[in-house]
Amino acid sequence: MTDTEPAATRVLRPSTGYRLAPSVRALTFSPYDPCARIAAGTFWWATRTPLGPATLALRPTAGDLVAEGYGPGAGWVVERADAVAGLRDDLTGFAELAAAHPAVARLAARHRGLRMPATGQVFPRLLRAVLEQKVTGKEAYRAYAATVRHFAEAAPGPVRSLLLPPPPAAVAATPYWVFHPFGVEQRRADTLRRAAAVADRLERCADSAEATRRLTAVPGIGAWTAAEVVRIAYGDPDAVSVGDFHVPNTVAWALAGEPRGDDARMLALLEPFRGHRGRVCVLLEAAGIQAPKFGPRMPIRSFARF
Repeated sequence: MTDTEPAATRVLRPSTGYRLAPSVRALTFSPYDPCARIAAGTFWWATRTPLGPATLALRPTAGDLVAEGYGPGAGWVVERADAVAGLRDDLTGFAELAAAHPAVARLAARHRGLRMPATGQVFPRLLRAVLEQKVTGKEAYRAYAATVRHFAEAAPGPVRSLLLPPPPAAVAATPYWVFHPFGVEQRRADTLRRAAAVADRLERCADSAEATRRLTAVPGIGAWTAAEVVRIAYGDPDAVSVGDFHVPNTVAWALAGEPRGDDARMLALLEPFRGHRGRVCVLLEAAGIQAPKFGPRMPIRSFARF
């Protein structure tokens, strides 16, 4: 068997109306993500598993979803393919909660094929989340892409431009100043290195609550970063990114018609949806809802020139 042929295959049968691209888009950081992408309708996801490097391909075929695994960790990613696709997402009780608010009910109906993925892996999402702290999306993506390419290791499978996420041990051993040309100042670089040093323990957490406790015990990681991680690693539908620059305004505007809101107001408006508060935020993002904008945009900076 060659590297371009799948080492493991599985056929998944999603419920009627399931939509792959919206469900897995949260696993990509722009269409140019070096580790994950959607191309010609197929989702490609490169990762490091306990069994070794792997690439998962999810391909819609005649109502089914074909999962193909490449590399030493092919069996691991194929076994978890339904979770990565969002097919283990538990919507129990959400329909009743959504029905209580007209805007949420409309969003739930419009995006009924959207499911929340659960990768089962903490560090790859933590890498991105730390680099997203307190910067614009463009700054974060540039830093993320440059970091992945610095540690460049080709992912198994037929997509030759796909790269594996950096190994935590290599990140932990890298001096902070190496990240500086990527646009990452010492604060985020040191946070990333500290997190990488305890990545093994983070990956062994039993659930999102334990992961949140361990994550927030790492200096430089707060509630926002932890929520961003557990929503993807564990598919936690209740994880709310407290401390986000945009989300409180979005929630206040969508649920109460208020152009501005702080974290306290956001949490109060989301409280009726407890258990699925993060899902409501995901639906708002999927719908492209944004609060009215006032004032200039946050400037894009280059820490590499500081």
